[in-house]
Amino acid sequence: MASDRSGSTATQQSGLVSHDAEEFSFLTGQAERLGTAVPNVERIDVTSSEGAVASAIAYGDAPAEIVFLHGAGLNAHTWDATVLSLGEPALAIDLPGHGDSAWRQDADYSPHTMAPAVIGVIEAAASSPVVLVGQSLGGLTAAAIAAARPDLVSRLILVDITPAVDQGGPERLRAFYERLEFSSREELVDRAVSFGLGGDRIETRRGVHLNSRVREDGVVEWKHHFATIAARALDASSSARAVDAAASWRDLETVRADTTLVRGTHGFVDESAADVFSERIPAASIVTVDAPHNVQEVAPRELADVIRKAHS
Repeated sequence: MASDRSGSTATQQSGLVSHDAEEFSFLTGQAERLGTAVPNVERIDVTSSEGAVASAIAYGDAPAEIVFLHGAGLNAHTWDATVLSLGEPALAIDLPGHGDSAWRQDADYSPHTMAPAVIGVIEAAASSPVVLVGQSLGGLTAAAIAAARPDLVSRLILVDITPAVDQGGPERLRAFYERLEFSSREELVDRAVSFGLGGDRIETRRGVHLNSRVREDGVVEWKHHFATIAARALDASSSARAVDAAASWRDLETVRADTTLVRGTHGFVDESAADVFSERIPAASIVTVDAPHNVQEVAPRELADVIRKAHS
């Protein structure tokens, strides 16, 4: 069921489609595989004072105390398996330029630029303070929010990201998104599997369906605005990236909430980056999970356990 708490329409900017009527059709199969129940779920849209729509998925019947932010090039559905494993009310937000949220005209998807839109959704649709869980770019955005609005965040959980991650992971993402058009969704699935992004083929196929669209000419393309994100947010050689890293370190050093880093053994945060994180944020805890970068898709039960302990 779709819900619009601001009275606005759900149509995205830049000609993207509105909400997918089949977006929740995958939940039953996922729940069966995980041995869990399917919660009530609805799509929520919140419109900012500037008229931009930020969209989110609300799971469960009660206001969420756990909020999820996805990584660059993903969307709120990347958290489905983790939320099903968690079994608690949750809110997963589409970052600006992703999923069903509006694209920014300036194509600026840096953490501090996106934070106000996310804050607006948390204030409108969650029960704060929240456990704020962010993966990759969503993790750096979560850190910016926790630093700016400590009243909204009781616990910060970063999933496979630190500001020190400038090599390896971003390069792989840039390589993955060098190609943006495909002859079929199966071809796109093949590419995602070859890069180790996602879980098994069934889960990857689900993720591809929810993160792509078929144009009138039959060409399959991504729904998100990542062509520009890849150039700006993931360019490790640019001065903008260096400034973002410094700002994210300042955010983490400012955060008052207890902080946990969940590191995937085959992810972007290698042991060296984890050591740097421990040195700069000594009060934070680090949990290592046997998973690639998309921990939430490959090891949802393990990640849910970490979040459950943080929320207890």
